[in-house]
Amino acid sequence: MSQPNQLIDTFGRRHTSLRVSVTDRCNVRCFYCMPHESIQFLPRPEILSFEEISRVTRVFAGLGINRIRITGGEPLVRKQLPELIRQLKQIESIAEIAMTTNGILLAGLATQLRQCGLDRLNVSLDSLDAEQFKQITRRDELEQVLSGIQAAQSAGFENIRINAVAVRGLIDSQVIPLVQFCLEQRLELRFIEFMPLNSTGQWASNDVLSGAEIRNIIESNFGKLKAVDRHNPSQPASDFEFANPSNRIHGRIGFINSVTEPFCEACDRLRLTADGKIRNCLFSHEEWDVRDLMRSGASDRDIELQIIECVKNKKAAHGIGTSEFQKPARAMYQIGG
Repeated sequence: MSQPNQLIDTFGRRHTSLRVSVTDRCNVRCFYCMPHESIQFLPRPEILSFEEISRVTRVFAGLGINRIRITGGEPLVRKQLPELIRQLKQIESIAEIAMTTNGILLAGLATQLRQCGLDRLNVSLDSLDAEQFKQITRRDELEQVLSGIQAAQSAGFENIRINAVAVRGLIDSQVIPLVQFCLEQRLELRFIEFMPLNSTGQWASNDVLSGAEIRNIIESNFGKLKAVDRHNPSQPASDFEFANPSNRIHGRIGFINSVTEPFCEACDRLRLTADGKIRNCLFSHEEWDVRDLMRSGASDRDIELQIIECVKNKKAAHGIGTSEFQKPARAMYQIGG
């Protein structure tokens, strides 16, 4: 019998989803996430082992977490990652394990990931134009990503989501090609508004191509979209389908409008960084350390109390666009998406 959820914050939000970062390393250098060079990655001894990740996740599960998303950096650069999936799959109350990846290494690992119990995949893909892809990622790896998506489909992954970061002046020209590609390949597509988590600090609200603007672009080319009921009220995306069935276009398109339409009031997510810090918000300035607790011989109850304390201190909203907002010290690759 499952235990009552103990991860309810002071605003009544019930937390059931945990983002688990397994590394801060990555094999691309997307400008909205990482600097091009001179990156100081965490020393390997500071990274949680698979056994430590599994232990913390089991404690989270006992408190009410039932969904896990594996993130990085790029999670597939972590050696033997399918073994971690296998360990997490054995936690009885975890109903779903998903992963976000850039897809470059996916072709060689898709089958093994599926066999070890990975349920769902999100693949980051901002452009189908080879030169623009290289400009964004600073790597010439588009064909490897496309091969990875194909391999994941062949391995049996369904409802694969493609994530595109909506940066004005960059993604505008790719909206239609990405929609067409995802419709043809039977992939879900989500546009994520550009957030102030880039490592250089060069972010302005004018850089954000809003979900509303992208929706207008899509509707001008493909016809009206209609809203789809959310399976989970806490999901960050507003999902749409094409309204006119006569156009024979079938597919789901989502918009994660973190900047222009914040959804903080429904947030059910917590985060575990690669170095064992718990965060109650992507934009939090506070972290709660469970790595040093474990390595100093703490009990599972000690870890539970640390997690509960983290949840109790969660703020009402991230505050982007307000005078109080301050960019967190860590960039996206150091936190885990």
